[in-house]
Parts: sequence; C-alpha cells; structure tokens
Amino acid sequence: MMKHLVESEKAAENAGPTYRNVLAKDAGLLRPPPGVESCWDVFRNSVEKYPDSPMLGRRRVIDDGKAGEYVWMTYKEVYDVVMKLAASISKSGISKGESCGIYGANCPEWIISMEACNALGVSCVPLYDSLGAGAVEFIVCHAEIQIAFVEERKIAELLKTCHATSKYLKTIISFGGVTNDQKEEAKNHGMSIFSWEEFLIMGGDHHFDLPDCVTRSIGEPFDHDDVYMSYLPLAHIFDRIFEELFISHGSKIGFWRGDVKLLVDDIAALKPTVFCAVPRVLDRIYSGLTGKISSGGILKKALFNIAYKLKLDSMRKGIKHEKAAPFFDKLVFSKVKERLGGKLRFIVSGGAPLSVAVEEFLRVVTCASVVQGYGLTETGAASFVAIPNDFSMVGTVGPPVQHLDARLESVPEMGYDALSSIPRGEVCVKGSVLFSGYYKREDLTQEVMIDGWFHTGDVGEWQPNGSLKIIDRKKNIFKLSQGEYVAVENLENVYGVLQEIDSIWIYGNSFESFLVAVINPNQQVLEHWAEQNGISGSLSELCENSRAKEYILSELTKIAKEKKLKGYEFIRAVHLDPLPFDMERDLITPTYKKKRPQLLKHYQGTIDALYKMAK
Repeated sequence: MMKHLVESEKAAENAGPTYRNVLAKDAGLLRPPPGVESCWDVFRNSVEKYPDSPMLGRRRVIDDGKAGEYVWMTYKEVYDVVMKLAASISKSGISKGESCGIYGANCPEWIISMEACNALGVSCVPLYDSLGAGAVEFIVCHAEIQIAFVEERKIAELLKTCHATSKYLKTIISFGGVTNDQKEEAKNHGMSIFSWEEFLIMGGDHHFDLPDCVTRSIGEPFDHDDVYMSYLPLAHIFDRIFEELFISHGSKIGFWRGDVKLLVDDIAALKPTVFCAVPRVLDRIYSGLTGKISSGGILKKALFNIAYKLKLDSMRKGIKHEKAAPFFDKLVFSKVKERLGGKLRFIVSGGAPLSVAVEEFLRVVTCASVVQGYGLTETGAASFVAIPNDFSMVGTVGPPVQHLDARLESVPEMGYDALSSIPRGEVCVKGSVLFSGYYKREDLTQEVMIDGWFHTGDVGEWQPNGSLKIIDRKKNIFKLSQGEYVAVENLENVYGVLQEIDSIWIYGNSFESFLVAVINPNQQVLEHWAEQNGISGSLSELCENSRAKEYILSELTKIAKEKKLKGYEFIRAVHLDPLPFDMERDLITPTYKKKRPQLLKHYQGTIDALYKMAK
C-alpha cells in the first residue's frame, strides 16, 4: 500500500494507474484561494498585510570595498518603486500582453522590474545573465520584446544585437547607470536607453489601471519569519517559484553578491532559514566538509565518525533529526550549522537527482530538513516534493504535490514497464498548473502534450511508500557495441560522490565496448595526494601526470566495485581537465546540467585519443 498516494484512475494499456497525493483524496486537487489569480495578487496581498516588513535586501559596500550588513527595503517601499516603474513602462507605450525582457543577475531591481510587469499584465521574459549576444538576439526577436531591463554590465552585450533586435526593442533601462557612448549607440539604432533613476521619474503622474485584488492568506509550510537567499538564477523556474512563495508570506529575500567564492560569506551574513540548491552546489559543500573532516586530527575525526554513525542510525529508525542525537548536535554538528548562518531549517535540492550519500550526509550534519523536489518549467516548477524530516524519503523526490495527477508510462525500448511489480516508466503529469504550450512552437507542444498529459522525458520508479525516484532520462541512454544499455546519468551520480571529483562526464557509444570519462578533479584533494606521493607541479601539470590519472581511475574502480556496478559500467580511461565545465564554452546550462552534444563536440579529439590509448 503506497501510503502517500491515492489511486484516481485505473491503469491503461501502456500506463500505470493515475495517482494523486493522499491529502487530495477527499478535497480533490488543490486550487488557488479565491482572489489569488496572478503573481500581482500575491505581491499586493503581502504589501497590504506586511507593509513595514523587510522584503528585499543587499549588502552595503563599506569604504574599503568590503561588504557590510544587509540593507533592506520594506514591502511598502518596494511597492512604491514598482508603481513608479509601472507608470513609466505604461507611458512608454507598452500595454497588457506585450513582452518585457529582464537580463541580468539576481538583485532587488530584477524583482521590482518583474512586479512592475505583473502590475500591467505585461509578459515578463527572463534572460539568463550567462547568455551571450547570439542567444539574447534570438530571444528578443522570438518573444518580440519591446522594452528590456538590463544589468549595467550586460548593456554592451545587449547593444551588440541592435542590428537585428531594433525591429522590436525600443527601450532599454539599466539597473544602474548608462554612459554617453551607450546613449549614442542606442540612438543610432532608433532606441532609447535610460539609467534606473531617469526612468523612475519618467512616468510622473501617468495613470494606469491595476487589476482588482482581494486579500487572502496563503498556506504553509514556510512563514513570515523565513529568510531566503537569492542566488540561483531568477531566470530559472526553481528560484523564481521560491521567491514568489516567500513574497506570498511577507518573508525576507536577501541577494548574494554574484560571486560563488563569496557565497558562504553571504550566507553567514544573511542567516537564511531556507536554502535552495542544485546538486552541484551541495556536492561542493559535501566535498568541502568531508575534506575538512579528513584533514582534522585523529581525535576530532574519531569523534565525528561516532557522532555521525549514531545520529544516522537513529534517523534510519524513524527518529526526527532534532531528536536523533541532540548531544552531538551541540558538540559536533553545531559548527557546520554556524557556517551556514546558524538559522537554517530547510535545504531544498532540485534541478537534477542528488546522490543518496550527499543527501544522508547533509541530513545528519546540517541539523536541517533536507528535501528533494522535482518539476519542470512546463509544470509550474515543483510537481513532486519529499516530505520534510522523513528519512524514508532519502533518494526520492517524494509524492506528487496536491494540485496535480501523476502516472508512469512504459518505455519498452529501455526495458521500463509501468505495470510491473516495481513500476518504472516515463513520468507524466496532468493538472491546471501546466503550461499552455511552447511560444510559437505548436509542433513541440504536440510532442509533449498528449491527451492532457505532459510527458516529462524523465524515467521514474514508484517506491513502496508512494514516493517517486527519478532513475533515468529517456534521452540520456546509449548502447555499447555488445548491446548493453547504459543509463549514463545514474553512473555519473554514483561516481560523482568521490571527493576527488568536482564534476564528471561519462561517454560511450554503440561502436565501443567500454566507457571513458572527462573529469574536473578537486584541486585540494589532488594536490594533497600529489604532496603525499612526492609529485610537484601546478593543477594543469598534475592533470597531465599519468600517475594522477591512475590514482583517479583506481578510485573510480573502487567505488564501482563497492556499488556492485556491472563490468561494462566501469570506466576504463580518463582525461583530467583543470578547467571546470562552464557556461562560457556552452558545456552546461545555468542550473549546471550537462549539455551532452556540446561536451562531445568540445572533447571529441580527447575522446578519440582515450579510446585509442585504452585499446
């Protein structure tokens, strides 16, 4: 009996039963409260209920360039700026249903621009701050963007596209200042460009109509006292939905300084209660903490191991994390908690599967509830969320949320059967929160929307308790020359937990009988190993060293045996790259997902050499 699910429709020919969350059993699928029809309603609600509560914060820069405390704007102060901005947008001729772009890293101006769009019913089109001119040009033209808010350092990139985008784009507003050269360049293309302050006063007394709004309260699990760290890109649905959620509670949202090296320092200053992350960020936290523990003294290490084992055993028996080992929480784990600001209640992981080893570790040492969620932009973000502080959820994304139905559909070509005793298949969801379609791409919409069901392309497996485990990606599978199928994402999760590895891309194809990998090694761990083995040199030199490659390969083999992987799942040759997979070379997405075709194109010569050498 799947205790977290209730069956709402019987199984079909190639699909398992339709399930919904057990909490929706009698009440039916969850709907928004009456009067909450849009994101504008959410914001207006909170302004009325919490006018004097802090809303958006950034760190003040002190004289010597160092960052000071967070400085806050209240909900009412933000609202007042939003109204000025909306008046200026409306006066510049943009009306309901038209498109406005936002191009830049997370900051208060990003949210203020978004809310001004919401006030006018203008479509807000986010552009990742990592995008180059080519991608920006495509989006501006495809979405017919007429007005854009832009981070100061991104203006030059946007102006590179003027030859093509000026057909649509007429007004550019900087989050900060504008130079005379930029004004001149925009003018030559028939565009206007304004600094933030200039544009704010442009609307003057211009009147525009606001949507009606009814004050309603919106449910838990977060509350007014929560503090959220904004650093994952606002252009992505994962962060965007969480910021909307915290706005709905009148909570505080603090912005990072935009440098990953300073993130831990920003966390310590903000003291967030909720931290959202993609697995790559959590993997780095895990590697950093395990590395610190390993390099500690024998006594410290022994104490940590005793505390860790005792707390993990208690949690596995079903004891809640705060009661599992309170003595060791104070003595040992409080130090980790303090490094993360000391107030953390929730860590939410999304964007890709988090390995069980990392999830268990963080559940023990952070003294916070660690949950995984799963969803897509097309499904309005979270479609499945694990139940907090429930250890049986480890390694899963939990049951479906209360506002949609879910089912698995068989994928016979990959051997996944949605009707077997262990149901596995493509995850499909249905509900009122689904997207209406891909803009101007009806062909793509019809590929994924069949009979009201959205087909995610991800393969899931129902667990006995009714939670879902994401086990594969329909597209991320290939066949080796002997006919064995390799689920490459799974393997990368297995190998990726090694502290020697920051990132790993595994490759194989139907002409080869074995796998090879390109690895970004962990600099600290590799340098420590080199020192112990009398090898000197820079990180680049170590990556070329044959003994270093043998060492990494032996660690990969060790974990493959430990995890009982099949022979063809072992990696036979590796290339070590000191340069991390990055967005600049188009090797990863802004949420750190690997772009496999681009990785192959970039490393084709390396892959060919690995196969040649290994044979």
